[in-house]
Amino acid sequence: MGNFKLTTLFFLVVFVKTMNSQQLKGVVVNEMNQPLEAAYVYNLNSKSHAHTSENGVFIIDDNHVGDSLKVGLLGFENKNIILRASDFNSTLRIQLEEKMFQLNELVITETLNPISTISRLDIKTNPVNSSQEVLRKVPGLIIGQHAGGGKAEQLFLRGFDIDHGTDISLSVDGMPVNMVSHAHGQGYSDLHFVIPETVNKIDFGKGPYYANHGDFTTAGYVDFSTRDYLKESVMTISSGQFNTLRTLGLFNLLGKTKNKNAYIATEYLATDGPFESSQNFNRLNLFGKYVGFSPNYDKLSLTLSHFTSRWDASGQIPQREVDNGNISRFGAIDDTEGGNTQRTNFNVELNKHISNNATLKTNVFYSQYDFELYSNFTFFLEDPVNGDQIKQKESRQILGINSAITNQTRLGNTDLTVTSGFSLRHDIVSDLELSKTLNRTTVLENIQLGDLNQTNLGAYANVEFDLGKLKVSSAIRLDYFKFLYHDKLQINYQTLSETKSILSPKLNFYFEAQENLQFYLKSGIGFHSNDARVIVSQNSKDILPKAYGLDVGNIWKPFPKIILNSAMWYLFLEQEFVYVGDAGIVEPSGKSERFGLDLGIRYQFNDWLFFDTDATVTHARSTDDPKGENYIPLAPDFTLTGGLSINNLDNFSGGIRFRYLDDRPANEDNSIVAKGYFVTDFNMNYSLKNVTLGIVIENLFDTEWNETQFATESRLQNETQSVEEIHFTPGTPFFLKAIITYKF
Repeated sequence: MGNFKLTTLFFLVVFVKTMNSQQLKGVVVNEMNQPLEAAYVYNLNSKSHAHTSENGVFIIDDNHVGDSLKVGLLGFENKNIILRASDFNSTLRIQLEEKMFQLNELVITETLNPISTISRLDIKTNPVNSSQEVLRKVPGLIIGQHAGGGKAEQLFLRGFDIDHGTDISLSVDGMPVNMVSHAHGQGYSDLHFVIPETVNKIDFGKGPYYANHGDFTTAGYVDFSTRDYLKESVMTISSGQFNTLRTLGLFNLLGKTKNKNAYIATEYLATDGPFESSQNFNRLNLFGKYVGFSPNYDKLSLTLSHFTSRWDASGQIPQREVDNGNISRFGAIDDTEGGNTQRTNFNVELNKHISNNATLKTNVFYSQYDFELYSNFTFFLEDPVNGDQIKQKESRQILGINSAITNQTRLGNTDLTVTSGFSLRHDIVSDLELSKTLNRTTVLENIQLGDLNQTNLGAYANVEFDLGKLKVSSAIRLDYFKFLYHDKLQINYQTLSETKSILSPKLNFYFEAQENLQFYLKSGIGFHSNDARVIVSQNSKDILPKAYGLDVGNIWKPFPKIILNSAMWYLFLEQEFVYVGDAGIVEPSGKSERFGLDLGIRYQFNDWLFFDTDATVTHARSTDDPKGENYIPLAPDFTLTGGLSINNLDNFSGGIRFRYLDDRPANEDNSIVAKGYFVTDFNMNYSLKNVTLGIVIENLFDTEWNETQFATESRLQNETQSVEEIHFTPGTPFFLKAIITYKF
């Protein structure tokens, strides 16, 4: 009878305690009262936990008066709070103090998306100051420029020569960067409208495993987020070799006004480059952002930006002309190449708690984009009199919306996170042109000219089951496309059209074996769309080729100051894209498969010295061609990046960075090889009160390297026969810049 009474009393106490448990809402901010995203909130008594949203808000269940809350975020002092009765009557406000970054404080089980956190660490320890460096912050991503900074960069990731964005989706504050059915190539992604110092966060994922990302997400995705506020206003001027000048201004407009921020940023860049024919390159960026918070910490953001750029280029030069001494590595066959482009963006973002358990995130965007490019890849192969110069031109408007609702709920004893969303993107392209030209002034022949309308409507649902140490994420995505193309070169008016839908399932598992060891298995189907001009002429063939992917990996912290991430992966594509040098476009090819290994290391030697490296080994082959003739042109089989960074050592900061790209096949039978390279960059800064002095050296050891290379058939004016061989753009030689920055 006594045991029965004790048992009854025990369950009564548990029942009363459960009935008295309460939900707690709070917000985590820094010393400037700015919300902190991804802070970890942990109830030491009930073991319940939560992370703060982008608005800094958290909602945590199972709390009682007297419980202890632990709140932490990498780069900030942890804080413990004893809950009082009054804390449950209003939103609890918790302020964290920023401190020296310490890798030993990172706990994988407490970190929201540990893989993407790596890029945040890299930005913290080695800030960016060029648009190229922004892209290089994505582990394993290699870039190459072949128009002196004017065109979008060529991208390499996981054994892909992605060209300008065919197999990776890029966005900035929710606005798509990839251009569908672009004049130069499918997925063309020009990030030069981003001022690098405004970038606050880089979220990325490799493979087709993410339901909120649709078109072009085969090799992966990269989402850039800009700052919501400035700690201080900044003015920077840098000057260097090759008549290079860059000015930057970041201006805080509202000071420390509570619950709202506003700033503007402007960047001007000009250079002649190392080429014998001056690039005459210049770029102007303007950017403004306003962020306001409601009393409930809902966030509204407005951004407006404008970018314009023009340049001349020496183009890709044939190896034979350099070998026989007719031109130098920085010479040209046709130095009348070049172009101009501009983009204006308007974006509105809303982050709102629609209930204690549900949040809404949405953005509406509009872009006006113009592009004109002159190229000559084959010289006099097709036209022995006028040459083979081409013009690619377009004028585009992009309108769209992305919206998602995330709901936290429970199914029995299992926590569920349900996210459902939709997206709409509509492109209106006028005068989409490919023409043969002479000296950038005379149009000799219109090859293509037309107007294009393309619509993509997407919807998805993702359910994450939290089973304790195991999390299971199951998702499905549906995309609908409508393609319209009016060919202006046809005598009779006709609009060609095509529609297509695709279903993309995903299934991912995350297992927390220990506090600092997580394993994951990711699987999914993704796709990239093809050019609308190709689609409407092929009668529904190869509109949305699929990609089937599988990743098995882990992120591990075996010792306090080191973090490792590794993955074995496989990707099968229903269709490849191959670069065609004589037309300056990409065209569809056959099926392919890739498999490989990713490895990343981050190590902190002490308070101020950090080391990082990322390596990717890949086997990439076409599955439709016989062995020995099934190489995928320009697909890298080994890449390596990394460096040492110094952060705040007696007012010094800086680092040394390296990147390595192995030799790789330039054609299908590997008879032409694109040479690899190892290039090292260096930077050092010294801060004295509000002034920072710095130097940047690109290609520290003056390595002779080819930044981009293609196997192209060309003929020079004095040649009777064409030659297929490597054509390349030389990489930057030793390049010194000095920088002075003033903060106020």
